[in-house]
Amino acid sequence: MDGAHGDRDGTAPGQQGRSASSRQADPFTHFIFQAIQAIQAGIMPFKTIHDRLFAEHGLQHWWPAETPFEVMVGAILTQNTAWSNVEKAICNLKTQDALSPETMLGVPQTELAEWIRPSGYFNVKAERLRNYCRWYLEAGGLETLERLETGELRQRVLSVNGVGPETADDIVLYAFGRPVFVIDTYTRRLFSRLGVIRGDEGYEELRALVEAGLANEPDRVGLFNQYHALIVAHAKEYCRKKACCAGCCLRSQCRGCDGV
Repeated sequence: MDGAHGDRDGTAPGQQGRSASSRQADPFTHFIFQAIQAIQAGIMPFKTIHDRLFAEHGLQHWWPAETPFEVMVGAILTQNTAWSNVEKAICNLKTQDALSPETMLGVPQTELAEWIRPSGYFNVKAERLRNYCRWYLEAGGLETLERLETGELRQRVLSVNGVGPETADDIVLYAFGRPVFVIDTYTRRLFSRLGVIRGDEGYEELRALVEAGLANEPDRVGLFNQYHALIVAHAKEYCRKKACCAGCCLRSQCRGCDGV
């Protein structure tokens, strides 16, 4: 849920000399191309990685929220901070009976900023929350927005000032229950070290690549929900900036393993 980005600049084995046209192919063709290379190189597919993570960490019960709107607020507040800080900010909002778009727009921005101070960058986030609340109400709220097709919904959420791709996908997946895969620093780090991606893909390319790799799975919403949460749990315990490989369930397949 944290907002940051990845850390590998190399090219996966066998990709040297790959043409510019093949890099620009549609996501599914790109995935098939990489899947063939992955099989030849003995690299685990995305679903196998998920299954190993699930066996290790179990059900994650994400997103921790009581309502879809609380998910939306949390997705904005978690930008560049730890979730524990978001929980404190949301607790303050609940104490003030302010966890609604109407209330957030009805109080001075400075007061809202004080309530969310624990989340950090509270003045910026207060403005972003109010931008989102204004858009949300003008769009007709949850009942109207949930009627939209997933692609249109995602584009509308992205149109809100202060909402980037990761935040938008948190909202679309966890608040609206749509099958979009959230890409964050942890995702990029883990998949890079496992060799399933180059590591220099843009956000949209990487999201499309993962979604194509899981295109035939049943209940993709539930799968994407758990997968993202499992990656976060695993990255915090093992796949840190400085890898802690001892005991890692993916160690035998990891090209970034430090050999411990």
